[in-house]
This record gives sequence, structure tokens and C-alpha cells, in this order.
Amino acid sequence: MRHPQGHVVGWGSSRRGDIVSTPLILGKTVDFITGQPIVDTHDERARQKIARFLVEDKGYRKEDIELRSKIPLSVDGNRATARVDFVIRVDGKAFAIIIFGPGSLVSRERSALAAARLVERYEVPFAVVTNGEDAEVLETRSGKVIAEGLDAIPSKEEAVERIGALTFEELPAKRLEKEQRILYVFDVLAERECDEFTCSLY
Repeated sequence: MRHPQGHVVGWGSSRRGDIVSTPLILGKTVDFITGQPIVDTHDERARQKIARFLVEDKGYRKEDIELRSKIPLSVDGNRATARVDFVIRVDGKAFAIIIFGPGSLVSRERSALAAARLVERYEVPFAVVTNGEDAEVLETRSGKVIAEGLDAIPSKEEAVERIGALTFEELPAKRLEKEQRILYVFDVLAERECDEFTCSLY
């Protein structure tokens, strides 16, 4: 999907000049969270597996999970839109984001932290990167990995217990500008390079 005068990273089909990779479309499926029909791809199947895990194993309600949140980016006159796969909300606040991507988790850490600092008007306390089989939980403020494995993703019960002790601070404009630039480089430019070399094709 195209963003006005820009691009969306990570979903949709690709045309010449776009930055969106072309996944192998397998047909249609039903989104577990929304119940709406969506395009079926290998990556989408992994996302649906994560969504079920959050509800069936971690105790979140479907209403606690926001899908495909967009982050508008503007860097040196270039506009684009990055996407967060899942935003987990507890007591009206974004408690954590989850970024899915196949392959290495380490390579997605920095962009996930940037997304956690940009997706809301405040810094979301936790960022999770996962490839569907493994996961890292990062503390956004420190940028450190604090837990590993899918089971380390906080449950709804744990999130409710922790939410009261967390602070949700707004970051200064200069810091937000830096995070936009980081997210643009790691997600937008990297996706464009990947698309040019068809590295996402199955």
C-alpha cells in the first residue's frame, strides 16, 4: 500500500520505484484478531501464530492488541511509513510493541527500539523482536535485551502487575528526529535494498 507521497514498509506488493517487497501470496485467510479477510503469505501465517500465542497462551484479550500501527517518517525530505505488527495495550497505555521478521533477531533490535519511541506520543516501555520461533524482549529506555524466548514475552497478568510502576515519558524533538532517521535507515532503506535484490522472494 502506498502512503501519500511516500511508501509503506513491509506489506503490500512492489512496483518499480517502490520499497515494498513482494511476498508469495498463497490466497486469503482470516485474521485471528479482527476476523477480517487478509492476504495469506508465509509471513502472515507467522504473525497469526504470534497473535494466537498472545491470546491463548499469554492471556491477552483480542481488544488489547492493536495491529499494523503505522509510523509516518520524514527524513531529509523523504517520506515513508513504517509499521508495527502488534501494539499491546494495558489499562489504556501501550505496554509493549512486537516486531516480526524472519531470520536474525539482533539485526532488528535497533529499529524495534526506534519504533517503540515513535509509535506513541510517549516511549513504549518494552519492544519485542521475533521471527516466530524465538524472541527477544528489550527494555526501551535502556535499549538492553532483558529476556529471551517466546515464553519471556510478558503475560497479561504480568503486564497488569508492572504497568503501575512504569513511566511513559515524551521524548524531546531532537531525540525523535534521531529515532526517525534510525528507523528510516534500518527499515526503509534496508527494505528497498532487499527488494532490489529480490531477497524476500520465496
